[in-house]
Formats: sequence, C-alpha cells, structure tokens
Amino acid sequence: MNEQRNDTQHDYRLRRAGLMIVLAVIATLIAMLAAHGIQAAAGMVLAPFRGSGDAAFTSSDEVMGGPGATSGETGEVDENRRPSVFDEQHPAVAHLDPELLAAIQYAASDARAEGIEFFVNSGWRSVGLQERLIDDAIATYGSREEAQRWVAPAETSSHVSGQAVDIGDFEATSWLQREGSAYGLCQTYANEAWHFELVPEAVAEGCPEPYRDPTYDPRL
Repeated sequence: MNEQRNDTQHDYRLRRAGLMIVLAVIATLIAMLAAHGIQAAAGMVLAPFRGSGDAAFTSSDEVMGGPGATSGETGEVDENRRPSVFDEQHPAVAHLDPELLAAIQYAASDARAEGIEFFVNSGWRSVGLQERLIDDAIATYGSREEAQRWVAPAETSSHVSGQAVDIGDFEATSWLQREGSAYGLCQTYANEAWHFELVPEAVAEGCPEPYRDPTYDPRL
C-alpha cells in the first residue's frame, strides 16, 4: 500500500511539474507577443521621424505646393544636422524636383572624389516655412522690400516648388561655381553664392549671368 501511495504521489508531482512548465511557456509567449505589439505600434508612430535629418523639421507649419509632401513636413534644416544631397529621408532633399536632385547628386559624386562634400543648407520648403522665413527677414532688414532681396514670396519661391537648393560649405559652392554648368547647375543670384537651380541648356551654353538678387528675377 505504501509503495502504491508513493507511486501515486510521484505521478501527481510529475503532472504538476509538467503543468507548471506549460503555464510558464504560455506566460512567456503572451509576454513576447505583448512586447512585439508595443514595439510594432511604436515603430509605426516613430517611422515618419527616422533618418539623419528628420528631427529638424517642425510639424506645426502648413504644407502646400510641395511635390509628394505630407502633413507635418516643412523642409526645415537644423544647421547642426544638415543632410547630404544623398539623404533622401529628409524632406528638404526628398521633395526636390527629381531632375534637380539627380543633377546635384551626380555633381556631388564627382566632387566627393576630390574630397569635397555637399551639404544641404536648404532645399524644398513648405509654404509655412517660407512665410516664416519672410517674416524673420522683415524683422531683420526692416521692410518687406529689403527682405525680398533675400527671401522670395512663398507663391513664387523656387524652394517651395522644389526647384532650388542651397549648398554648403564654401568649398562645395566654389566647386559648383566652377564646374556646375557641366551638370546644368547654375548660381541664380549674385548675392547668394549658395543658391543653385537646374538650367539644362547650361551644359552646352554655360550658365547665364546670375540676377543681382531675387527682386531682379523676372520669374518672381
């Protein structure tokens, strides 16, 4: 009888131990699934803000007129985290006119072989960002007329339309002033050595003389 009782208790302990193992495995699986769900949700929330320059833009500005732009993108560039011309995760680069972007990347690849890097000081901008820059320029220069020598109105700005890119630093702008015409890239304004636009005929004819400043640009 004692041996039978001992066998019964042994079997009970084995079944109990097995049940505890099964319950532990189930609890672990539930915890893993819950954690995965949280991570996936976090990933969906954070995905639009990933990339080397994405933290630089402000979500409150209105977006209008930008090709492929979505709400919350302004194109603002953090001067401490400027994107390269290859950083297509940044709205200032991603929403440039495709032909302009291809030309500037082509030029940047050749310049890089000479040890020169192209950084984007400003590229595509939202209407909201452009209007804020105009307001800042008015505060700096004292009048709208003087401000527009440096910042074009949003409705005609080549930045808002994705047709212009401001390149830094000095070595890069100097290289583009010398070599840019071979890529169809030309300095548009004499007072903005960093501002380049695509002029396809420049490949064969050379770049035209830059306008004195935006107020002399007949397109504006």
